[in-house]
This record gives sequence, C-alpha cells and structure tokens, in this order.
Amino acid sequence: MTDESPFKGKTGWRRVWNAFHNTRAGLREAYLAEDAFRQEVRLAALLIPLAGWLAPDGVGLAMMIGSVLLVLIVELLNSAIEATVDRISMERHPLAKRAKDIGSAAVFIALLNVPIVWGCLLLWR
Repeated sequence: MTDESPFKGKTGWRRVWNAFHNTRAGLREAYLAEDAFRQEVRLAALLIPLAGWLAPDGVGLAMMIGSVLLVLIVELLNSAIEATVDRISMERHPLAKRAKDIGSAAVFIALLNVPIVWGCLLLWR
C-alpha cells in the first residue's frame, strides 16, 4: 500500500492541464470563501497599476509588484492551513490555535512588507 495520492502520476501536458484547472479552482474557492483574500485581491488591483506608475525603474517595479503578490501567496497558504486544521477537527485545541495564529502572523508580516518595500523604493531614490 502506498501513502501517495491516487491523483499523482499524470505527466507531460496532461499534468500541466490538470494543474491549471486545480489552480483556477483554488483561486475561485479562495475568492468565494475567504473575505481577507477578496480584500487583498482588491488591494492588489489598485496597487499593481499604481506601481507601474510610481516605480522608479524595472527592478523597483518588480519589487513593488512582488511585495503585493507575496501577500496573496501567503494568504492562500494561510487559508489552506486553516482549511486543513478545520478538516481534521473543529474542536478547540491549542495546536490548532497555534497553527492558525502563526498563519495569521505570516499574513500580517507580508502585509507589513508592502509599505516597507514601497517606502524604501519611493523615499530613497
């Protein structure tokens, strides 16, 4: 008996196609189910074009956009952690709380990173 998922094993273009659909489903699910993700997507929709206008150069643009996308990435990972913890058990447990709190702290740090990166690039030209 193997501990691997029965869904593993696709290769080549079939794997890419399946990954694309799984990604689309994950983004859709996060957007529909997670208020914080929706808010951060809206913030990204404002900040990314603004970065294109304010960025001092190409590297600055990449850093500004990257800092915003990092928030979305960390939020997705945090949502996955929360869903996994809730799937295991809905009862209160100190380790479940720790996992959720650490995920939340990661999102907070990613959010703090945005004004730090933008400030460094825009204030110290």
